[in-house]
Amino acid sequence: MAGIRLVIADVDGTLVTNDKVITKRAEEAVKALQDAGIAFAITSGRPPRGMKMVADQLHLREPIAAFNGGVFVNPDLSVIAQNFLPQEVAKQVIDSIAKHGLDVWLYTDRDWFVHDPNAPHVAREQWTVKFPPILDANFDNKLDKVAKIVGVSDDYDLVARCEKDVQQLVGTHASAARSQPYYLDVTHPKANKGEVVVTLSDHLKIPPSEIATIGDMPNDVLMFKKSGVSIAMGNASPEVKRQATYVTDSNEDEGFAKAMEHFVLQRPPGS
Repeated sequence: MAGIRLVIADVDGTLVTNDKVITKRAEEAVKALQDAGIAFAITSGRPPRGMKMVADQLHLREPIAAFNGGVFVNPDLSVIAQNFLPQEVAKQVIDSIAKHGLDVWLYTDRDWFVHDPNAPHVAREQWTVKFPPILDANFDNKLDKVAKIVGVSDDYDLVARCEKDVQQLVGTHASAARSQPYYLDVTHPKANKGEVVVTLSDHLKIPPSEIATIGDMPNDVLMFKKSGVSIAMGNASPEVKRQATYVTDSNEDEGFAKAMEHFVLQRPPGS
């Protein structure tokens, strides 16, 4: 692992626990990276405002890749770059997700819109991102600055089927991947975690071979493939684990901190 100069971490299921907490050990691991001269950046399907508390707690210095790379912001949330879905593609995706029977959420560059504030996962998402959604019965007049569309269902098989169908529908005009078993995230084709690695590599002048990535979901595999070293969380699926260089413990068992300590900082276990 000698030569790693940047770590890019997923947030939910990776950097935070299931209760969305950054543990003291994880916080210390990020500080140790920074003290060692290793840059640290985060990427997530969350909107920028939903990542601000993470950036503040960890005293981040590097750009934040929100919406899986749909919007890049500085830690103070000033915008670096934005990638919005074309309006006609956004409309097709919304219709397709609805036809599959999933609830549909829409994120613009600033706001989060839902059809039903009492639908599954809305309250949990509001608690996670720390701001409420806006109720809107029809998204047709919100399609000019769409950063992300989310299909939501607790029928995981249905979400997986919808993912494949949406991927076939949009082709190269959008990126569609599950960020959680119950979330299908659809973004601009350049708004995926593989492109996050490419963009941050260029922005920070660090070659991909000197970048380590860590995550737990299928959409994190895209950044695994672009980085020199990849680490799957213990709570990841077998499919995700197979495509990583290393596997650490789960996010409920200090998996992020252990990965930084042992695979990046190269501290012996138990040190």
